[in-house]
Amino acid sequence: MSRRKKKFACGHSGYGKVCHRCEQKHSFREQKRREKNAWQETFCNDPIDLSSLPKNVVLKARQIIKHIQNQTCYTNFRGKRLRHDRFIISIPVTRNYRLICRDYGSFVAPEAVVSHEDYNVCKPGR
Repeated sequence: MSRRKKKFACGHSGYGKVCHRCEQKHSFREQKRREKNAWQETFCNDPIDLSSLPKNVVLKARQIIKHIQNQTCYTNFRGKRLRHDRFIISIPVTRNYRLICRDYGSFVAPEAVVSHEDYNVCKPGR
């Protein structure tokens, strides 16, 4: 008995009941969609908004924020107090981004992650 290729509705040809090419493409899209939704859900646990930042910056900022919330000194991350307002601390996240924190005496609270350009243009914390 000889098997014959058939033409699927999508335009591909092959054997079987479904087009395996389209099935694979669909499952790949579904997997990407699930990964994207899972990534978006992680932002609801952050104390500050990090959703507009690149992934590598988000991961590094979360790591620094976690250590700061566990009472690790900001100087371990090369953080410095600003000259015009000594209660504001700038911590480099990457070469292009800074984590701005405020010193409340007994603890340091993160306020925002800004790009280096925005950080240089205005004085953070005002």
